[in-house]
Amino acid sequence: MTSSAANSNRSLSKIATKRLQKELVEWQVNPPAGFKRKVSDNLQRWIIEVNGAPGTLYENERFELQVDFPEQYPMEAPQVIFLHSAPLHPHIYSNGHICLDILYDSWSPAMTVSSVCISILSMLSSSTVKQQPEDNDRYVKNCRNGRSPKETRWWFHDDKV
Repeated sequence: MTSSAANSNRSLSKIATKRLQKELVEWQVNPPAGFKRKVSDNLQRWIIEVNGAPGTLYENERFELQVDFPEQYPMEAPQVIFLHSAPLHPHIYSNGHICLDILYDSWSPAMTVSSVCISILSMLSSSTVKQQPEDNDRYVKNCRNGRSPKETRWWFHDDKV
């Protein structure tokens, strides 16, 4: 069973459920610009459409994020990956894994789905090149069999993109 499949079989804690219900209401009232959540009754997995920001390399491009919430959300970060064809970006691997510190080491329970989405859009918008990470092929090969990006020991060293 893959990590994401195992994750979706667990139930959310009461705290996580209450928090996600609150975030969902806030999203419906005030969604972050450039994002649209696909309607679903699955509170533990959100599929979010991302529109590339105007004036950036990704203008007029659309991508999908899959956000899987762990049982202990918001104390533990959600797993966020790009679906289908991930954007060509120095911090986004072709398997959809995202190298962004707030999804791992710098996660804070004060963060929300909206703030994560805004950070991802900011990361996309600030890119000056459309290219895969230098170690893409090696990383993707090592992630076969459903390995979660949360199992990776990321090295956050490039704050230019």
